[in-house]
Amino acid sequence: MSIVDTSIAAAAAALSGVAAWGAWKASREANATASSVAQIERDRWHRELTPQLRIKLERGTRDTLYVRFDAPAALGELTLELTIRDDFDRSRLPTLAGGPTAEQRAEVIWGPFRFNPRVEGVHQLGRAVAAFALLPGDRQRLVVEPSIRPSWYDDADGERRWRDDYRTEPIRLWAHCTAPGHKPWKLSFAVPQDDNWALGGT
Repeated sequence: MSIVDTSIAAAAAALSGVAAWGAWKASREANATASSVAQIERDRWHRELTPQLRIKLERGTRDTLYVRFDAPAALGELTLELTIRDDFDRSRLPTLAGGPTAEQRAEVIWGPFRFNPRVEGVHQLGRAVAAFALLPGDRQRLVVEPSIRPSWYDDADGERRWRDDYRTEPIRLWAHCTAPGHKPWKLSFAVPQDDNWALGGT
């Protein structure tokens, strides 16, 4: 083979390699784009299937939270876990000399109500209830009671001050929702004390 033929063969091989690399790169970018579009579509579908829940506090001899699962029916059975949130995050507050420790603050439910800890499946502090299932259109009743004032509200006026702090404040909740075949949802609620339904948000 002459030098010219060898050079042509080498150039052809180089061009073939460049073309193959270009095709591989284009294929990889196309796959990445397809994956990105598919993920966007999955996220959109997940948002559209967000459970529509509502929660209401009913005052009476036994204060009760009503949790209702309205839609979408396509989810079928929904499993819920409810957790009472504090009015704000105190984990980063400084610890003052003579004041409550971070651990003591964490043991307080900073809000107007807690779940009744004497009911089976309720967290010992009354912060959370065991998971329960609802079908579309169903509702669950959960017994609540006034939260317990912190031990350092120990003066003669402590109980009144604690009740006054939360007399009109909502019950703040996280609702962790799961349904077979779907990623979970975490919804927030602020349930008023005026007998109105609260709708959840993300």
